[in-house]
Amino acid sequence: MDDLRRIDLNLLLTLHALLAEQHVTRAAVRLHKSQPAVSHALAQLRDIFQDPLLMRRGAGMALTPRAQDLLQPLSTALQHLNALLQEGSFDPRQTVRRFRVAMSDYAAHLVLPTLVRRLRDEAPCVDLGVCHASREAMLAQLADGEIDLALGVFPEAPGDIVIDALFEEHFVSVADSHTLPKRGRLPLDTWLARPHVLVATRLDSGSEIDAALATQGLHRHVALVLPYWRAATEVLAGTDFILTVASRTLEHLPHDQGLTWFMPPVPLPRFTFQQAWHQRRHADSAHHWLRGLVMDCSRPLTAPQTNRRSKGSP
Repeated sequence: MDDLRRIDLNLLLTLHALLAEQHVTRAAVRLHKSQPAVSHALAQLRDIFQDPLLMRRGAGMALTPRAQDLLQPLSTALQHLNALLQEGSFDPRQTVRRFRVAMSDYAAHLVLPTLVRRLRDEAPCVDLGVCHASREAMLAQLADGEIDLALGVFPEAPGDIVIDALFEEHFVSVADSHTLPKRGRLPLDTWLARPHVLVATRLDSGSEIDAALATQGLHRHVALVLPYWRAATEVLAGTDFILTVASRTLEHLPHDQGLTWFMPPVPLPRFTFQQAWHQRRHADSAHHWLRGLVMDCSRPLTAPQTNRRSKGSP
């Protein structure tokens, strides 16, 4: 208890911002304080912990080993304290807060419009920051406290990451209608022989589709890799490309593109779309409310019918 008398809560909040941002100016912006005030607080913290905490490295700054050891327990302690203070008093209409959420443009297309409308209606003072990352990066950002929530598919997550299912999905293939038989389906050998489009955030990343094919001794030729779901459908017209994606990606496919979607001629596993958060956020009442809101915004989602042709298709 004697050690606690040497430091106040504001200094701990400043310390957390400095460790998370690794930059005095960005920490000042995050805290809504002046840079000199944060620099003064950093000097106090260095004296208290008898450690530089942040050291100049190249053009930026890096955490010392002591600071790296402090970040995780400090984040957890502040989250627990915040939950304690908010317990029983959370009111979304009165809450002023910014949530940081990572999601692909697939999730943004499906969930974000409804989520934003609900936020404006129910919590007008809650802001939302959305970023895009691979699933590995999302999990790392959750662990480091850089984001509050991640939407995606997380088949393998660390034990300190909590996973909640939002809805189940399945894969559908899409192609230019003029390159398909009238029934809109392809035999397996033709489907495998055609060039394929893969949507991935990293050029060297694998996919559940190729993993499933490999277990059956099959292989497809991926001729184009890109990170954008919408652009992936737009490049199909006038080519012999095949795109195999989550079915709900195609819910609002423009009717004038002349595309047809159909079930792949090979068994592909269904998968569950999820939301994930670090366990340090679990007891945060505002975070709990946000997770419930995301769940509500995900419930109405329905998959499109397969083997449907766009208007104007032959």
